[in-house]
This record gives sequence, structure tokens and C-alpha cells, in this order.
Amino acid sequence: MIASHLLAYYFTELHHDQVQKVDKYLYHLRLSEESLMDLSVRFRREMDRGLGRDTNPTASVKMLPTFVRSTPDGTEKGDFLALDLGGSNFRVLLVKVSTSGKQRVEMENQIYDIPEHLMRGCGSDLFDHIADCLADFLEKLGIKDKKLPLGFTFSFPCQQTKLDESVLLSWTKGFKASGVEGKDVVSLLRKAIKKRGDFDIDIVTVINDTVGTMMTCGYDDQRCEIGLIIGTGTNACYMEEMRHLELVEGDEGRMCVNTEWGAFGDDGSLEDLRTDFDRDIDAGSLNPGKQLFEKMISGMYMGELVRLILVKMTKEGLLFQGQTTPDLLASGHFQTSFVFAIENEKDNEGLLSTEKILIGLGLTPSAEDCVATQRVCQIVSTRAAHLCSAALTAVLRQIRDNKAAERLRTTVGVDGSVYKNHPQFGRRLHKMVRRLVPDCDVRFLRSEDGSSKGSAMVTAVAYRLATQQAERQRVLDTLRLSREQLLEVKRRMEEQICRGLARETHQQASVKMLPTFVRSTPDGTEHGDFLALDLGGTNFRVLLVRVRSGKRRSVEMHNKIYAIPQDTMQGTGEELFDHIVNCIADFLEYMGMKGSSLPLGFTFSFPCKQNKLDEGVLLKWTKGFKASGCEGEDVVGLLKDAVRRREDFDLDVVAVVNDTVGTMMTCGYEDPHCEVGLIVGTGTNACYMEEMRNVELVEGEEGRMCVNMEWGAFGDQGELDDVSTEFDRAVDELSAYPGKQRYEKMISGMYLGEVVRNVLLDFTARGLLFRGRLSERLKSRGIFETRFLSQIESDRLALRQVRSILQHLGLTSSTCEDSILVKEVCSVVSRRAAQLCGAGLAAVVDRIRQNRQLPELRVTVGVDGTLYKLHPHFSTIMLETVRDLAPQCNVSLLQSEDGSGKGAALISAVACRLRDAGQH
Repeated sequence: MIASHLLAYYFTELHHDQVQKVDKYLYHLRLSEESLMDLSVRFRREMDRGLGRDTNPTASVKMLPTFVRSTPDGTEKGDFLALDLGGSNFRVLLVKVSTSGKQRVEMENQIYDIPEHLMRGCGSDLFDHIADCLADFLEKLGIKDKKLPLGFTFSFPCQQTKLDESVLLSWTKGFKASGVEGKDVVSLLRKAIKKRGDFDIDIVTVINDTVGTMMTCGYDDQRCEIGLIIGTGTNACYMEEMRHLELVEGDEGRMCVNTEWGAFGDDGSLEDLRTDFDRDIDAGSLNPGKQLFEKMISGMYMGELVRLILVKMTKEGLLFQGQTTPDLLASGHFQTSFVFAIENEKDNEGLLSTEKILIGLGLTPSAEDCVATQRVCQIVSTRAAHLCSAALTAVLRQIRDNKAAERLRTTVGVDGSVYKNHPQFGRRLHKMVRRLVPDCDVRFLRSEDGSSKGSAMVTAVAYRLATQQAERQRVLDTLRLSREQLLEVKRRMEEQICRGLARETHQQASVKMLPTFVRSTPDGTEHGDFLALDLGGTNFRVLLVRVRSGKRRSVEMHNKIYAIPQDTMQGTGEELFDHIVNCIADFLEYMGMKGSSLPLGFTFSFPCKQNKLDEGVLLKWTKGFKASGCEGEDVVGLLKDAVRRREDFDLDVVAVVNDTVGTMMTCGYEDPHCEVGLIVGTGTNACYMEEMRNVELVEGEEGRMCVNMEWGAFGDQGELDDVSTEFDRAVDELSAYPGKQRYEKMISGMYLGEVVRNVLLDFTARGLLFRGRLSERLKSRGIFETRFLSQIESDRLALRQVRSILQHLGLTSSTCEDSILVKEVCSVVSRRAAQLCGAGLAAVVDRIRQNRQLPELRVTVGVDGTLYKLHPHFSTIMLETVRDLAPQCNVSLLQSEDGSGKGAALISAVACRLRDAGQH
């Protein structure tokens, strides 16, 4: 016996010599930081291959989608069953999740053995045994008559096609049950339960133990996005961006990926790091050539690896006086638990355990033998921890790069007998990870309740998501329009167009159909210099437009933009028009044209009644303007009065036009088929060339005249009540003019952001978004700008950029799932706007076709406006809707590049052409 001498011996030179001797002998098992970094890079490369659709089949790291799309958010609740199968015994659990004031999880469980003959026998017998144990558990708890949801943790390599379907790729961990590989294990379990016939359960999810570990820890720490198992086997999972997961449709949000990293190296990529001992381990395993990385790390092989080293060293006369024993030579007799005991550094208990274990193997160890054996164990387990840290480093770098974060802060949920029971493994793993990724703050959270609680949590999350999704869709469905509803909107628009054109019904019509006295589109012979003034929002433009005809037909423009202060918009009319005239004077001076008197076209984008081309009586302000003394007045007169007050220049106002007419004229200069103008920006409106015989407010039957529809007011008499929602009503009630411009409020840029904000407020109040926590900023009217819709719906915009927009709105703790939902809300609201606009436009083009009694009409719509130009999908959806609702019209959209200001100058040019030709 040497126990009494060990303490004294421990500090002698002999100890140092033994350690050096083993270190030298096992040189190839000791890996440098450079080797580990290189290994990490190799693993990351293999991850990329596993994520790619084309490269996945040949990748050793399979990166299997799990269809788990969310980690717990703390609002989960209910009773769930869990079944945890991953080794020679399995657990059945009842998990009660409650949120009454504080998150709580209560669990009852029972462990059942799986006899060896079932592990390697017939697959149907194995699943029958599992069903019998489930029945026993339910009976003991008196819940056999309840149909509870169940989460199934099945810890073997599987290919999942959905959350409740998992095909076993290959057995590991000593299992070899026939007829299971290549089959869906959920179906096999359901079949076994059905065969019994005395109970029923709802199998909602099937997951891997790594996913279960991540979900268990994710319930306690919402930063947890990695699951790691180092036990009988080893594996890891993490939350990957959907855009990188080519094996699954869709690129929104994240999904947990089961790396199946145990198979890393099966393609030969670890050959330079594997030793003869690793090759011997592999040759003697149940699956030679498979799971090579796992065989260098996990508990199933660690003890055996130590045994092989001890045997070889003994045979070479380096240990135990060269004497082996039958137990030392017997495969599996040096258990991994021996390694845990031997490496216990507390009060030299490790060396005492070493002596005891070696004697148990029939050996007669010396003090040197005990020190050497301990050192062998240290080298083998340290290599395992360091290999594990290299692969984990690759996963951490992937997540950090996905988030474009300078510094990643994350949590790794960990489980497994090696991690939990080995006295040094965790410390070595953590230390090396921090050395390899110093730019990541990693917390390691030990899973106390195992992966079975995790499977219940996955089930709870799936139930929460399904319930929340159903509730969200119920709300969003009120904002989705059917084809029948859109056809009805088109029909009602046609009806209001007729009422607005007719003298008798014009006053009662919501769509006013105002004559513009523009009787012709450009014919290409227009020429000269013209001024244009474009007023329609919070800033306006003054332009000099040079129109050239002939072979070198062209339009040259110079312009300057001026702001209109808020107090001027809502002050007196005199102040507003004085400000406009001062800006015109500044522009003429800027252009070196002080004192010039050029023909001027005035684009005035508010509802006006025109009696002639150069007279426009303002009916009402829109778009936030409130200047007094203007409504009911001729805006050309107000402009001329302001010029007279300055006394230093004069204006020849030839035409006053609406921005829609300006847009139509601009596009008409490029395309003679353009006979419709459309604005979808801060507000919305349309104009088109109507037959004079139908324009009853103006004398004459010959030819055509452009009609300014003022369609924003469509719906003011209840025509849109049945497609309007509570969110539209909330926006309308708090607007500057409740009950007015109802169509515009469902379409235009001034209001869409506010509609979205109201939906988000509703979802948050219901606990369907932002975990029910509202930011003060989101409570502010107008804070969710319509430009956010365009940005959020951009196909190029990653969800992390959506989150940055939400953070700007004070929603600092928003999740990836929140970003997906916000994007969906934006999409539904903007799609409805585009479809409503398309329904109105379908009514217009169909009317032109019918007016001309054509079987088919070819027509171009000139379009302008920030929403139309900047939103990534608006134009496509609008055109699809027009073509669907007006199939006999071949409609093209032409974007107005130069705005309605150029159009005003072109109208002046057309007017001057007609005047010069004696047709005035």
C-alpha cells in the first residue's frame, strides 16, 4: 500500500519527472492555441457547407433544421408531458409551467430502463416498451384520461421536416434497434400508443437533447441561444438566421440548428489531429468511421481512450513494471467515471482514487504509476475540453457575425455527465473559449433539469406561438381585402365618378371630379422658357424650365427647394403667400433673372374648383395646412396680391394645376399614351382625360378635358365603412379633419405609419408583441413614420436593421420574433393601401375604355409621390390589382422623374402654344 506516502511523494522530483515523461509520450494529444484556432476555422467552414443546399449532402457537419423558431419569453404556461430518450434509460415527466406573478416550473418524473435486448433488437418492440412506460406514468399520476401536449426529446441524429416529424439518420450511443433508421420516430411512437388504445396524447414537438438544454436554460436566461451537450455523446445547437438556412424555405427570423458536430472529421478533415489511440477507439466501436469528433471528446469513449494509452505504455514497460492484467486488457473496463474520480484535486483525493481504481483492475501500482495515470487522464480530458472549445468558438463567431456585433454577449446552456461530473472539464472549456474569442462575453449556464424540461418548454413555446399567431392573424385579417371586396370598392368608385361628373349630383358626390381646363397633352412642338411653382407639402419648389422643340426636343430644368415653417402653414393666408413670393424673388435673383416676367405654371396640390385654366378656388386645406383666409378664395389671386405687396417684380400666371395633372403632363411628354396622373405620396389623388360630353360642369361637348378627381375624399359618405378597421377609425378621429379624406387615410404616406403604430399598440396591449411592454415613444402620434414601412419591407434589410428601427422607437428589448411581426404588420397595411389604390385606378382605366367603346384599352399612368417611389412593393401590388380588376385594359406605369413642377411648366407651354395658335 502506498497511500500513506502519497502526500509526501506528491511534491518530489519524481512527480515532476513522471508528468514530463507522460507529456512527452502523449505529445500529439496536447494541442496548441494555434492548432485550436485552425480547427475552429475548419469547423466554421464545415458549418457553412452544412447550411448550403448544394454542399449539405457532402458536409460532415449536417446543420439540421429543428423547426424551433423561438426561445422562451417567460409568458409560457400550461401542463405538458415530456419524454426524454437518449441513453440506456429514459425519463417521462409532467411539467407544469405557470406565470402567476413569477415564472414557475414544477416537475414530476420517473425514470425507466431500456433493456439491452430492446436497444439492439426490433424497433417496434422498443417503441412498444416506451408506450407501456408512458401509460404506467400517466396511470400513477391519475391523468390517463387527459390528452396533454407532449414534447419528445430524441437525442440521436435526425432529419426534421417540421416540428413534429423527425427521421432517424443513424443510431448512436450503442443503440442498434432495427427498422427505425430512415423512419419518422414520432410516427413510430404514435403507432405504439395507438396499438395500446387506452390513452392518447398530442405529440407537438420532437427535439434533440441539445435543443432541450438550450430551451431549459432559455427559460431562466433569455440571452441563451446555444445548447451544448458533453456527456455520453457530444453535440451543439444554436439559433441561426433563417437567411443562411438554405435547407428551409423562407428567410425571416431565426431557427435553431442542430449541428450534429459529433460527425465532424468523418470526411478525413481531422486526420492530422487524430492519434493511433483514436483510430483504435474507432476500429473497436459499433460505427467505425463515424462520429470521429465525438470519439475524441465524449464520455462514451474517454475512459476507453485512457485504457488504451495505459495498455500501450505498460506493454512498452513504462507503467506497472510492464505487467498487464485481464481487466486492463478488457474493452470498457476503464470507465469514464474513473477519469472523474482520478482528476479530483481536492486534498489529493484524486491520487488516492487512482490507486484504488488501479488495484481494482488487478494491478499493483507504484506511486509513480498513480501520478502517471492521473496525468494521462488530465491530458485526455483537457484535449476533449479544448476540442470542444474550438468548435464552440466557431459557433460564437457565427452568431456574432450574424448580429454584426463588435462584442457578443450570449449564454450557452450546458448539460451532460462529463460537463457536470468531471471536476475540471468546465473550467478548462470556459478558459479556452475566452482565450479563443476574447470579443465574446460568454456565460455558461448549467442545465439543472436536463433536456426533458426543455422539450416541455419547446412544446410550451410552440403552444404560445400558435395561440399568439392565431390571435395576430385574426386581427390582421381585418386589414386583408378579398378580391370581392376590391371589386366592390372599384364599383363604388365608378358610381362616385358618375355622381361627381353630373351637374345634379356633383354637390353630394364624395369624388368631386373637378374640371382643370387642361384640354390637351403635349404634342412635342412646345418651346420657350417658363417658370413653375410646385406647392403641395411642407416644402415647395421654384423652377425655371426651358422647353426645346424640333429634332433636339428637350426639357432643361433649374430648381430650388424652400421650406414652409409649421407656423406659416397654420398662420394667415397673407403670411403664407408672402413667404411663397419672397422665395420666388430669391430664386429669380439666384438665377440672375431679377425683373423678368415669364409665363408661370402654378402646381397647387389641394382640392380646388377651377372655372378657367388660370383660376383655382381652394375648396379645403389638406395635408396639415390650416392657413386662414384661403378656403373659398382664388389662389392665383392670392399669389398676385402678394406679388403686388412686394412691388419689385410681376408674374404672368398662365395656369394653375393640381400635382396629378402636372404628373400626367410630365409623363405625357415622354409617352403619348399617358392619359392618367396618379400621386401616392403624403396624400393621394388621380386625374385623367375625360370626354367633354360627360363633364357637365363645363360648357361644350367636343374633345376631352383633364378631370382632377380629388379621390382622397372617396369614402367620406360611408363607401369604405365595411372595409375600414378600428385602426383606421383611431387614425381618423385624431386627425386634423375627422371624417374627411377617408380613402387617402387608408392609402397615403401621411397616415400609413400611424395605422401601423395603432396595430402595434393593440398587439402590445394584448401581450402579442414586445412581451406586452410598451415604450413611451411608441405612444406618441406620428412617431412611426411611413418611411419606416419602406425601410422595414425592403428585401435587402436584415432583421437586425429592423430591430435598430425599433430601438430608435424606444423598444430596446425587442426580439427577433418582434421584428418579424412588425414587418408582417407593415406588409399587410401597405399591401392593403396598394390594393385600394389599384381598385380605384381600375375604375378609372375601365371608364376610359368604356367611354371610347373599346374592347381593349392601352393606357399609361404617370405616377409620382414618395410612397410610390420609395416603397419596395407598392407599385407591383398596385399594378397586379389593376390588371386583375380591369383585365381588358393594358395598363403601364410610368414614374414621373421630374415631379409635378415640370408638368406645370409643360401645361403653361401647351397653353401658350394654343394661345399663340389663336385657339385661346
